[in-house]
Amino acid sequence: MASIYDFSARSIDGKDESLAKYKGKVLLVVNVASKCGFTPQYQGLEALYRKLKKTGFAVLGFPCDQFGHQEPGDETEIRNFCAVNYDVSFPMFAKIEVNGNGTHPLYQHLKHEAKGVLGTEAIKWNFTKFLVGRDGAVVTRYAPTDKPESIEKDVVALL
Repeated sequence: MASIYDFSARSIDGKDESLAKYKGKVLLVVNVASKCGFTPQYQGLEALYRKLKKTGFAVLGFPCDQFGHQEPGDETEIRNFCAVNYDVSFPMFAKIEVNGNGTHPLYQHLKHEAKGVLGTEAIKWNFTKFLVGRDGAVVTRYAPTDKPESIEKDVVALL
């Protein structure tokens, strides 16, 4: 059975990165966007990351422009937006697709392992979150409306 560690992605700095480097950590994988009503969740994601990173937790941000053209910038613009507005220090990756024919393999895996409402696999909007255990297995999916602070107790339980 595949785990998240079997995948790789391009970092926001353009380097191919194996997710195996996060082996043994609890992860929160999030499709993010800079011009979305949920964009202020960057603040909560960053706070959760800073609070728990020393205990083996990481947030992985994957920009996506598939919902209302809410992530129109390139990687440099996205990185700058996150740094200036939210002081993001958690790992960010290059822009990807999370639905359709161009779906990144990581998101194909995440969606298959933790289905959404009524068993659907499609990502409904920006800031859908996937919690991954230390073993690389997907634990659960959270809706865009689920704020990072409400997820903290689930993260802590896995740490």
